[in-house]
Amino acid sequence: MFFLCLKVFFARILDVTLGTIRTMFVVKGKRLISAFIGFVEVLIWFLVVREALSTNNSSIFIAISYALGFATGTYIGGLLASKLIKGKIAVQVFTENIVIVDILRDAGYAVTVMDCKGYNTNSKYMLYIGVDKRKEYELRKIIEQIDTKAFIVENETNYVENGYFKK
Repeated sequence: MFFLCLKVFFARILDVTLGTIRTMFVVKGKRLISAFIGFVEVLIWFLVVREALSTNNSSIFIAISYALGFATGTYIGGLLASKLIKGKIAVQVFTENIVIVDILRDAGYAVTVMDCKGYNTNSKYMLYIGVDKRKEYELRKIIEQIDTKAFIVENETNYVENGYFKK
């Protein structure tokens, strides 16, 4: 019984991790690799569910192992996906502090600046920054150190051509 619970737990970690990564690849338009991952994912799921349901042991521990494996797999899948899947993001920063532009450019970021009107002020700037997803935290840290009130919006981009990205 103990070994069945362990098997269910680890198999669920594997299949849910694969499912999370598969979903990320689908979003990125990588259909062929998504299909392959989906095949392996469902094969593992089917074999584990079949074994868990066909056992003569009716124990809550099997269900707990199944649920814990799912939760752990979701967590691990998210970690792996963030490391494995590369991409670009578009960051819009709304600020009243124009000094931030030179600081970001000195740090190697390409920044496009547009004048805009805020709710309470006429002198706001929208900064548009295309950045590699791996640089997201570093960029946000710089912005937050300079302007704690900056309004930051990030979006994943599906297609980027030309332009400048910090390496």
